[in-house]
Amino acid sequence: MNGIINLKKEAGMTSHDAVFKLRKILGQKKIGHGGTLDPDVTGVLPIALGKATRVLEYMTDSGKVYEGQITLGYSTTTEDASGEIVSETPISQEQLTQEEVDQTMATFLGEITQVPPMYSAVKVNGRKLYEYARTGQTVERPQRQVTIKEFTRTSPLTFDKGLCRFDFRVACGKGTYVRTLAVNLGEKLGLASHMSVLKRTASAGLVLEDALTLEDIANRVVKEDFSFFLPLEYGVLDLPRVDLNQEQKTEISFGRFIKLDSQEPLLAAFYGDAVQAILERRGHLYKPRKVLV
Repeated sequence: MNGIINLKKEAGMTSHDAVFKLRKILGQKKIGHGGTLDPDVTGVLPIALGKATRVLEYMTDSGKVYEGQITLGYSTTTEDASGEIVSETPISQEQLTQEEVDQTMATFLGEITQVPPMYSAVKVNGRKLYEYARTGQTVERPQRQVTIKEFTRTSPLTFDKGLCRFDFRVACGKGTYVRTLAVNLGEKLGLASHMSVLKRTASAGLVLEDALTLEDIANRVVKEDFSFFLPLEYGVLDLPRVDLNQEQKTEISFGRFIKLDSQEPLLAAFYGDAVQAILERRGHLYKPRKVLV
């Protein structure tokens, strides 16, 4: 089996759990996912099978879109609703306007610096941060540069029992922690905050409206309906495309350099409708990084 699946991950499972269950449903060992989702986060989880696992890194690098809810008034250990409360700043309707929230959200657009949360899988000194966090340890965390293309409020502010909640939408690049974005927004507003709800609505060219749950997939497999498999080409949608002639196609099949009129560092090389290879620029020429046929 080769191809890509647009999986709708449900709450309460890790991305690894989803892959494990798909291996059993499909009877396929070579499966991977593109872009980890926290257990409480739902939505699009790109899955690659067989040869398509070779393009997973390009799916992970692609832009993503999330929709969720931010709660102002208290922060948690995990920066989301699953953690324990660590700080409280009760807020009333008189203290905050929608305009203030919108203006502050706009300051996050572009390239920003984030510090990964302690409850994350980022490794420091060979151990994942959440392993330190579970034993009450805090370590210095590496900063990372991430890109925020959109960060907007999508509902009115609602106030209740010292809390303020509103829905939001964010379009961002690789490595962005949306829960950290929610916390940083609160900090700029002078309030404790956390991300209370989140779902990923788009990733690697896949959208939530077309995604299938594990149950959906299992039901189709029983009927031997594999029409939900997407071609490997979906995994390279975010790479610049170049179309090869027959001679160039033959050359790259042997791993040879070819000359192309491009300055892009990476290219998805097509012959007809089929992707042939990922090419990387070496000086004035291009060499196959991965031959996919």
